[in-house]
Amino acid sequence: MQHATEINISQEERQILETLIRSGTSEHRMVERARIILAADAGKGNREIAAQLKVRPTTVSKWRVRFAKKRIKGLQDAVRTGKPATYTLETERRILALLDSPPPEGYGCWTGTLVSQQLGDVSKHQVWRVLKRLGIHLQRRRSWCISTDPEFVKKAADTVGLYLG
Repeated sequence: MQHATEINISQEERQILETLIRSGTSEHRMVERARIILAADAGKGNREIAAQLKVRPTTVSKWRVRFAKKRIKGLQDAVRTGKPATYTLETERRILALLDSPPPEGYGCWTGTLVSQQLGDVSKHQVWRVLKRLGIHLQRRRSWCISTDPEFVKKAADTVGLYLG
């Protein structure tokens, strides 16, 4: 005989679980968990439920126990710590601040790789992720002319002066 946590659900819990199952937008895993609990409430054992839903008996047992302890909230995924974020909001601010400054000498405009190199501790992929999320396109500028020539401003002024003079 298998050991199983006894499940007795209220009418309100039954409505919630049945709504979850019928909803076309419910996550598959939540529907599966709701079916496990409803079958357990009907008096079925872990192995019987597992065979019916094509899951492992340990899965059935896990959700029975979680439901018994926390009721409907126990069917939600547990909080997972995971790896801490590598980049923060401060990283994003540093990227944007750098884009507000002129590019290094010899460059006409910033590129993702150049920003990454200048910051030193931010990957070019992260730079592009930030720019994409904010809708910033480095190659689309309002300027009609970008030159890497350090004498460009002087030459342009002389050329404009010829037309005005």
